[in-house]
Amino acid sequence: MPKLPQVSGEELIKFLKRMGYKVIRQKGSHVRLRKKTPSGIHNITGPFHREIAKGTLSDILSKIALWNNISRNELIEKLKDKTK
Repeated sequence: MPKLPQVSGEELIKFLKRMGYKVIRQKGSHVRLRKKTPSGIHNITGPFHREIAKGTLSDILSKIALWNNISRNELIEKLKDKTK
């Protein structure tokens, strides 16, 4: 399993937008995103922090991989490429 990159909330939100997610709202330091997928409508909340905790990032990526039918490892590699 590839190592998780260190990303900020801003980098994660930009990455999710490139994947087709749209920002629905923001309340404080949390951003709500939505995307229509073959499995249905997926809503996810991402922290807009300077640095996202590894456990939080891991959970978010697992849910995105599941809803978008992408392997988690592939998703991590794409995120690493976008943050370099």
